[in-house]
Amino acid sequence: MFRGNHPTRVDEKGRLKLPAEFKRRVDELYGPQFYITSKDGKRAEIYPLKEWEKIEEKLAAIPSMNPARKKFLDVTNYYGQMAEMDAQGRLLMPQILRESARVTGDVVVLGSQTFLEVVNHDSFKAELEAQPMTEADQMALSEFGL
Repeated sequence: MFRGNHPTRVDEKGRLKLPAEFKRRVDELYGPQFYITSKDGKRAEIYPLKEWEKIEEKLAAIPSMNPARKKFLDVTNYYGQMAEMDAQGRLLMPQILRESARVTGDVVVLGSQTFLEVVNHDSFKAELEAQPMTEADQMALSEFGL
């Protein structure tokens, strides 16, 4: 389970060094293979390959002509790229995603349970301030026992 916020940087070559806590978890449970993608071009999503393959299994059960399946695959393939963590714990972020999500320089790596999200630090902070968690959000979550 990935959780928490770990600020870091994407270097000038487009490499993200996994924060130590996340790297330790990856080493324990997964291995060096990842699928990096996005569903909206605003956030990079880093899936250990084992977790992405679970998504692919679910997609395989959906009829190939389903428009939502097609759209999901179009988007995640457009932004997506396989990546292997190097010996220093770095991943090369896909260039098209670095540009669209502006994940260069200072970034935030967020744990999202089974995958990691990488966001531009300043944009993410501004989004949190512009759209804070509301009482309505909390009520909606309470329906799920949270």
